[in-house]
Amino acid sequence: MRGAVIAAACAVLTAGSPVLAAAPLAGSPVRGAEVYGRCEACHALAYDRTGPRHCGVVGRRAGSVPGFAYSRAMQRAKLTWNESALDRFLANPLKTLPGTSMGYAGVPDPQERADLIAYLREAGTSAACR
Repeated sequence: MRGAVIAAACAVLTAGSPVLAAAPLAGSPVRGAEVYGRCEACHALAYDRTGPRHCGVVGRRAGSVPGFAYSRAMQRAKLTWNESALDRFLANPLKTLPGTSMGYAGVPDPQERADLIAYLREAGTSAACR
């Protein structure tokens, strides 16, 4: 009983601790443009390639670019590409969405993912995407 009380007290005291809570990483669009260079083997901002175009990807529903031949897994995904969903998917596409045709292993570094997402968000409003 005493151990449970101590554990509960510790949980209350540390619940709001900034040491235990991971803050979202701030992304740099400039560094993200460099990371995006890896994506360009299959993707482009303004047109489809092996993968769908990325203009407007942040905020778009997964599997929704008109005319692009998505995998059944992507067509059935109930995802909207917000920053959290992009972060999870980009970390490990095959684990996050089994059956996806995106054969890329992912971007394991959290800072690089944050940078890439910042780039995609900013690029979506660029002249290339209008």
